Amino acid sequence: MAEDSSVVQKWDRDLTRRVVDLTRLLVKTYFRSQVTGLENIPAGPALMVANHSGGLVTVDLSVIAVDYYRTWGYDRPLYVLAHDNFFRGPVADFLERTGVIRATPEHAAEALAAGGLVLVFPGGDYDVYRPTLRENVIDFGGRTGYVTAAIEAGVPIVPAVSIGGQENQFYLTRGRRLASALRLTGLERRLFRTNILPITIGLPFGVSVVLPVNMPLPTKIVTRVLPPIDVAAEFGDDPDIGEVDEYVRAAMQKGLDELAAKRRFPILG
Repeated sequence: MAEDSSVVQKWDRDLTRRVVDLTRLLVKTYFRSQVTGLENIPAGPALMVANHSGGLVTVDLSVIAVDYYRTWGYDRPLYVLAHDNFFRGPVADFLERTGVIRATPEHAAEALAAGGLVLVFPGGDYDVYRPTLRENVIDFGGRTGYVTAAIEAGVPIVPAVSIGGQENQFYLTRGRRLASALRLTGLERRLFRTNILPITIGLPFGVSVVLPVNMPLPTKIVTRVLPPIDVAAEFGDDPDIGEVDEYVRAAMQKGLDELAAKRRFPILG
């Protein structure tokens, strides 16, 4: 069987359980993570769409996975669509065995057809490096592939919003103009599939332009899973991709605004 058609067969329940057990201490102690609304996840296949935070040291997947498996058990895998950069070298096999799969339409379709819950962060690097001044803004940078994936698979979209992760350091800029001015855009696109050169300030190195990697502050991360969106029921048999995307982002923005209104202090929560 070709590699692109067998990712669900690579999932290893025991390895996934061990990884989740190891990461539980990190997210529950250092980041004091909380996930609510897990009852909103349908019993069948679904596409969970979430905002992405934390720069290069993001823990969004671990935060969700720890509580998802604690609530739902290991009978239905949680798959996450990840950037190509994560699959360079020998680590690729390990990731696929724990449900982290390359973000392609084929992989998304296969995981959904197998009955899994598929998690996607549509904003990717654009979202994870959003400036601190816009940390509570839902912005996928115009990326709408997740809508197409849900429509083609005939599954609901489950929005999830998270707050706190973007407080792990200070994010100045995504650095798109800097990347362009340094004429790195073309090279970065070819090598890393990105066109940003983010500038952040954190500990212990201070100013960082992607590298060196600063240690994330122990910010409290709160995630809320929102009610599922039945695309066919809301938009009919021939939905407009842009309208669906706008609807999803509006629901997520409302949910994130509610979390932000309850947050009293940065980092402390």
